[in-house]
Amino acid sequence: MPALPDIVAFEDDLKAIRHDLHAHPEIGFEEERTSAIVAEKLASFGIEVHRGIGKTGVVGILRGEGGSGRRIGLRADMDALPIVETTNLPYRSQNPGVFHGCGHDGHTTMLLGAARYLAAKRDFPGTAVFVFQPAEEGLGGARAMIADGLFDRFPVDEIYGLHNAPYLEAGQIAVFPGPAMAAADFFDIRITGAGSHAAMPQVSRDPVVAASALVQALQSIVSRNASPLKSAVLSITQIHAGSAYNVIPEEATLTGTMRAFHPEIMELMRERLRAVADGVAKAFAVEIAVDLRSIFDVLINHEEQAAHFAEAAREIVGDEGLLTDPRPMMGSEDFADMLRKAPGCYAWVGQAGDVPLHNPGYILDDGILPVGASLLARIVERRLAA
Repeated sequence: MPALPDIVAFEDDLKAIRHDLHAHPEIGFEEERTSAIVAEKLASFGIEVHRGIGKTGVVGILRGEGGSGRRIGLRADMDALPIVETTNLPYRSQNPGVFHGCGHDGHTTMLLGAARYLAAKRDFPGTAVFVFQPAEEGLGGARAMIADGLFDRFPVDEIYGLHNAPYLEAGQIAVFPGPAMAAADFFDIRITGAGSHAAMPQVSRDPVVAASALVQALQSIVSRNASPLKSAVLSITQIHAGSAYNVIPEEATLTGTMRAFHPEIMELMRERLRAVADGVAKAFAVEIAVDLRSIFDVLINHEEQAAHFAEAAREIVGDEGLLTDPRPMMGSEDFADMLRKAPGCYAWVGQAGDVPLHNPGYILDDGILPVGASLLARIVERRLAA
């Protein structure tokens, strides 16, 4: 795949870093080893390092030799997922139950590659700001860094990020303006009834039956309340109840997520979820408590910055590899919070392999490491030159 020659020259080093990070994954806000490696690498490139931003976040500051000017931010996520890896790679996870199943090890490596390249050049006016973010996987890492003064201490005029994309062809980069990834809420629902012997259900208030009814009823929110012209998703992802064959339990819990691109649809789903839960509670004579939390905002790429990012991508993969048609997705990304603080854009880098993200058998294609690093480096060079 195409990439800047100076970055291709140290491609093997990038692979070694990525494999090491992959073998030692860390959950959000626990990225102590990862952030230490990032800090050490940045320092070795001669980049000013700041640690502990948003608990385990790292920021690198690189000032060009061309004097003061614009400040361009680049962001990568560092955290892994609570998944058991099944790839059997020689560098597979050594931390049981933790796995880089979304490729954040690759994103961190790409940003380190861009930092190394830019630190060796320094032939630009202005400043590059490298943001290594913890806890992207629904734990609020971006918001934690922002609350810790990220953009007050390290202001940027623009900020850019990227993600690997198994659903694109290797050598393709997708960049487009406007809404790109959905807003998302997470919810926990606790159903409290009355337990009994399983042989005497008439003396119980069965939370399992109520939970089953609630799962079905919640699916009507998208199909019968939300406009079919405005995309929305509501998924139940966990059901927990009981501990024995012959006991009707006291409690059952449901967890899940709902997503949309329009604020009014998100608010509609919140209102209907609570209303449906109240109705099921009355119907089954149980108590239902709903804990509903906004986790991600809609990720909106700014038009001007999307055009600049597309031009940088064109230099890497050519016209044939650049995809600029809008293709919004229901996945969510807390880079959205950073785009609410500074104009910028998020892109997707295609890779070989068709195993989806968050799958136990997902494998990041090492071939995209220099591609992603090149894209991040070029957007800094282009925007600071401007």
